[in-house]
Amino acid sequence: MLIKIFKQIILLLCVVSFILADINVYTHRHYDSDKVLFKAFTKVTGIKVNIIKGGADQLIQRLQSEGENSPADVLLTVDAGRLTRAKNLGLLEPVISNRLIQNVPKNMRDNENHWFGLTVRARAIVYAKDRVKISELSTYEDLANPKWKGRIVVRSSNNIYNQSLMASLINANGTSNALKWAKSVRNNMARKPRGNDRDQARAVASGLADLAVINTYYLGLLANSSDKADREVAKKLKVFFPNQNERGTHINVSGGAVTASSKNKREAIKFLEFLTEKENQKIFSESNYEYPLDYKNTKNETLIKWGKFKADEIDLSILGLNNTQAVKLFDLAGWE
Repeated sequence: MLIKIFKQIILLLCVVSFILADINVYTHRHYDSDKVLFKAFTKVTGIKVNIIKGGADQLIQRLQSEGENSPADVLLTVDAGRLTRAKNLGLLEPVISNRLIQNVPKNMRDNENHWFGLTVRARAIVYAKDRVKISELSTYEDLANPKWKGRIVVRSSNNIYNQSLMASLINANGTSNALKWAKSVRNNMARKPRGNDRDQARAVASGLADLAVINTYYLGLLANSSDKADREVAKKLKVFFPNQNERGTHINVSGGAVTASSKNKREAIKFLEFLTEKENQKIFSESNYEYPLDYKNTKNETLIKWGKFKADEIDLSILGLNNTQAVKLFDLAGWE
């Protein structure tokens, strides 16, 4: 009888251990690179990854609504602004991990270790190589110059990428100058803001405008698309990294965090550690043309063609802290 009970206890512990080894990942990311990495993680560790997809704001709202009963173990999303927001709402758990500290540069992680960058995104200028000389380009600030009147396209102000760019300009130049910049750039636009970053690239390639501000990985996706029309768009454009003689080009991250509600924190931390290891980082570049955390030493041919660049080394948490002010300035500037 005792032996039978002992066997049942062992069986129960094994079942519980298996359940605890699963992790539930709330993710806003929707890239093939992630699928590859998730499968590799399971193969290496035996830990199953259950994916729950949704919009970034939707997932943050869901975590709020579910509270401590949320099944989520990991939140994956894009932009330090959103990650900082999730932290400030009390949705993330601070993590103790020497591997994450070693793998993720200091400015690309929360200073209290609530979130960690996974990939780097440069928000640069793409321009029509037959209509713009590289000597005409210099800084983000110069986009306010009247010489660009009717020549710029960029997406709307409700986009987090633009909000974080504005947050970095507030940090660099102050609120008053950032507002003046937003008003001038708005006046220089060839059309009202609409569409995503790929749409801005297409607008430049079609001749509607001469330059656009986009995340470079979108150009990588166009250049390597199975659609010939997309590849033709990319052929007409070149990348310029602004502010190279000053603070550097604005970058942001997609990142991950362990949720405050996680019941499997150890496994969740292993998952984030796995994604930041150098041998796995290159998969983000190969599949999605994002820069690895060690962006200066990328091996991806598409990224190498754009050239090396100096990045603004601002603590990315500041982008989240300045987000509310950035939104207000866009509204004041009339940037739709």
